[in-house]
Amino acid sequence: MSFRPADRPRVHREVVSYVRRSARMNPSQERAWRGQSGRLLVDVPHGERSTSISPDATVDWATEFGRDAPLMVEIGSGRGEALAAVAEAHPDANVIGFEVFQPAVASTMSLLTREGITNARLVLADGVEGLRRLVAPGSLSQLAVFFPDPWHKARHHKRRLIDPTFAALAASRLALGAHWRLATDWEEYALAMREVLDAEPGLVNAEDGWAPRYVDRPLTKYEARGLAAGRTIYDLDYVRAPAEPLPDLVHRTPLPEPHGEPAW
Repeated sequence: MSFRPADRPRVHREVVSYVRRSARMNPSQERAWRGQSGRLLVDVPHGERSTSISPDATVDWATEFGRDAPLMVEIGSGRGEALAAVAEAHPDANVIGFEVFQPAVASTMSLLTREGITNARLVLADGVEGLRRLVAPGSLSQLAVFFPDPWHKARHHKRRLIDPTFAALAASRLALGAHWRLATDWEEYALAMREVLDAEPGLVNAEDGWAPRYVDRPLTKYEARGLAAGRTIYDLDYVRAPAEPLPDLVHRTPLPEPHGEPAW
């Protein structure tokens, strides 16, 4: 039997809202990575984790895009379907996708290149740290979080992305009147999101309930599978409002049951 030496420091493992999958890329993704990463990938210095961002990292987004323009961010951009659709619908905006899965970033590069979209850039890193370290307060015209991992088991809820700390950070990065758009197909998580976001003083529900489907969000294979399985899609739309001093976040009166109809 062996023991850890008393003077050896314990390894602190930060709780994150995602699990890194294999970084193995297929030939098409490898070609996209080799050919397009120099143009589409914003390389940032990393911290202790491969997906973390160094505390002293900075990005001049106007230089990266070659222009000053409104900033839009998607956290967890996946294979890039929504990112590409938003960038195409808003050619006057600079669109940034944060994603921790390298093959997905490579697939997004391929999609952007194929569609001739030039106003999007990608960061292979944790989007929470990206917002905190690389995005200035009050600088976003839109934030999107579509289908974050629901971590449906109660013991895993601490891993959920949408919590009071992240809500406060996100609100601080939005310009006044800017939108934070979210979607999930997990009812319990949808209700939890509403409770967290309603409690954030810097945010106001734009719809006073579930939002209609965001017009620029395409139907992805993931969402189609959820619909085929009979799950309801819950969309949310919150707007940045003037923030009051942060109060203690307390449990509010339970929200009414959702209408149960798909939000498309």
